[in-house]
Amino acid sequence: MSFTPEFLDELRARVPVSGVVGRKVKLIKRGREFSGLCPFHNEKSPSFTVNDDKGFYHCFGCGAHGDVITFVTETEGLSFPESVERLAEQAGLQVPKATKEEAERSKKRASLYDVMEEVAKWFEEQLAGDAGKEARDYVNRRGLRPETVSRFRLGYSPNQRGLIRKAMNARGIDDEQLVDVGVIKLSDEDKRKDGNEYWDYFIHRLMFPITDRRGRIIAFGGRALGDSKAKYLNSPDTILFHKGKVLYNLASARQAAHDLGEVVVTEGYMDVIALSQAGFPSAVAPLGTAVTEDQIQELWRMVPEPVLCLDGDTAGIRAANRVVERALPIIQPGKSLSFATLPEGEDPDSLIQTQGPAQMREVLRTAKPLSEMLWRKTTMGVDIETPERRAALKAELRRQFSVITDKDLKFEYQKEMFRRFDELTGATNKGATQSAAQAYGGSSYNQGSGYGGNNYQGYNKPFKKQAGRKKNRNSQWGKKDSFELDPRIPRPNLPARKLAQRQEQLLLATLINHPNVLSKQLEDLASLKLPSDEYNRVLQDLVDVIVRDPDLDREALKCQLCDKGYSRLMDELLSPAVMDHGKFARPATDSYAAEHGVTHIAAMFREKQAEQEKGVHSREFAANMDETGLTQLEAHKQLRQETSGIAIDLDSYDPDAYEDSH
Repeated sequence: MSFTPEFLDELRARVPVSGVVGRKVKLIKRGREFSGLCPFHNEKSPSFTVNDDKGFYHCFGCGAHGDVITFVTETEGLSFPESVERLAEQAGLQVPKATKEEAERSKKRASLYDVMEEVAKWFEEQLAGDAGKEARDYVNRRGLRPETVSRFRLGYSPNQRGLIRKAMNARGIDDEQLVDVGVIKLSDEDKRKDGNEYWDYFIHRLMFPITDRRGRIIAFGGRALGDSKAKYLNSPDTILFHKGKVLYNLASARQAAHDLGEVVVTEGYMDVIALSQAGFPSAVAPLGTAVTEDQIQELWRMVPEPVLCLDGDTAGIRAANRVVERALPIIQPGKSLSFATLPEGEDPDSLIQTQGPAQMREVLRTAKPLSEMLWRKTTMGVDIETPERRAALKAELRRQFSVITDKDLKFEYQKEMFRRFDELTGATNKGATQSAAQAYGGSSYNQGSGYGGNNYQGYNKPFKKQAGRKKNRNSQWGKKDSFELDPRIPRPNLPARKLAQRQEQLLLATLINHPNVLSKQLEDLASLKLPSDEYNRVLQDLVDVIVRDPDLDREALKCQLCDKGYSRLMDELLSPAVMDHGKFARPATDSYAAEHGVTHIAAMFREKQAEQEKGVHSREFAANMDETGLTQLEAHKQLRQETSGIAIDLDSYDPDAYEDSH
């Protein structure tokens, strides 16, 4: 089986070498590279290096060298086609079929690179000749130095139709090839009657060659020098060129990004060239469209957080908002974007010309993170004067960050957006929260009234010391707020299903009575899924409340739950039946014991969930026998090992023993 060079390039770009090597070698990140012990010979000190930017591994000890495909071939005993197919599956790429047509297409594509090179040379010749004077004057007015013009290989398409076709035909390039690369096109029927079968795509324009990541010319951009409806014009999509996947100046910027650790994304060709000339060589630009998902992925292959430098006008703000929408579903931990906004009326070229590179550096230094741009985008011009409008804003914030696929990152965005929401609406005012609690029948939060204090002060003491205690008749949640425990009554033995339900109840009751434990274990609890839909909703709402205000105490937390309609359910969760089944859930229990109980119950539910998922993945692995399935099974095995022995028997668990050991 043969593969096209373009497909192999795309595969190598999508699969980082460190990700594949790291499954067999323990790698340590050192700057822009990784190092570890060589898998190809025995060594005690690491001489094996992996470089994702350059796409290779190398051992300075034994000389082993190659790319990601070579590594799989050498370490897993696979043939080259087998290695390619395995990596393509991991990258989500469709392996092209080895057909005669595809072979012809690949051969044709290879020849078209030569065509584009000849066309670029001809454009350069025209810029340097007599016909290129107007274009040279424009370049000079824009402040481009001769070496910059040469480095970016700028050219000129003359204001005379048919010249390029005639010149290329003389160099052995036929009309069909020129059509294939988008330099000329077939004329409309009415124009063909006049004998003009072909039409030049670029006329009277300053020409900017566009390259792929390997530096091969695949298209052109043209800036109009006379009157034209389109100020800038790009080549049409061809067998070589798909503008939504390419960045201008990508090939040169890749090395600069590796050396400097930064990438600046701007809007146009001249901005990129001006930035490069002023000392920002890692500048790139999309090609006349908003930044696409493919282009964002390309940027992340160079640096983890490229900076988008957009104009400060209304159009620039709209462009930034479109980028935010496209980036949110694909951002990952450590992979994001920053946004630098230029003063209104300025672009990078004009700013450098008028205020110099230092001011441009200051603009980049003050770039805002993606989360800031999301907040600005969602809240700009929003009226929050009424409860309905505030609720609508909150719902829109939730909708915006809900598209984030990574659960940890989504959780962090939820915390950030709700923190900002509370600051905007004044919900962080402790006095307002305290007044709300008093309206629900509680006194000052710190006094420990109701469920939060005096009623339960004796629960860590011997039961006989609680005899004769009076009931609290002022309870917000009724008579169940106070009860007596008779040590002579045995604790209940529940059926398995009821016991599982009681475990959920105990977990929630502990979190309600010990908000500090909820806050401490917030991230773990946010990803926990309880068996019961109703209890799972309560858990998620508890997390939601604490995300917004980590400092809530017990009474304030209860008030929040009441606001959400959980008054009846709290009667059940905080009832004597539940409290009698787990002393660590009681308000007066030491927080260490409460945390210990939460950890144990959560571990039980995670273990059950892992068992269920393991069954599913075991069946999938048995059917497919692929590496992905094996990885999933190993992950579940690791989870079982981590949670093994954590689960407890609630009927015999005694938090007092845990407290005594502290």
